[in-house]
Amino acid sequence: MVDDRTDDGGTGRFWLYDLRVHTVIGDRIAVCHHVEGDSFQVHGESLVFEEGQSISLYALAALLPLLPAKQRDTEANDWMSTDAEIACPDPHCGARFRIERTAKRWFSHAETTGLPDARSTPYWQKSGAPE
Repeated sequence: MVDDRTDDGGTGRFWLYDLRVHTVIGDRIAVCHHVEGDSFQVHGESLVFEEGQSISLYALAALLPLLPAKQRDTEANDWMSTDAEIACPDPHCGARFRIERTAKRWFSHAETTGLPDARSTPYWQKSGAPE
């Protein structure tokens, strides 16, 4: 049997923040194809785009390593808690991407792991799961 205990009292559940990432154009010209206000959301492991919204592949590649860390609780003085804007990876571009924590939701280790002895029905296949 797999030990599914965590610091949550042994329930095997944990919190993740939902995120909203949106494009901000500052005082420098955006030379890449960035549109002020374009955005996407992060719900669990999913990137969610509304119709007509987009992000540069290169900007997304720069943002992806930071998103899982922003989803987790961090200490108040940790830079991951206080710093919310990430520059476009093109050094000539004036665009930034603001990452906002919008909501928190519970996840279950058993619903999110691929470990055979620890898994149950994946969370996205449960009735009432968000789309």
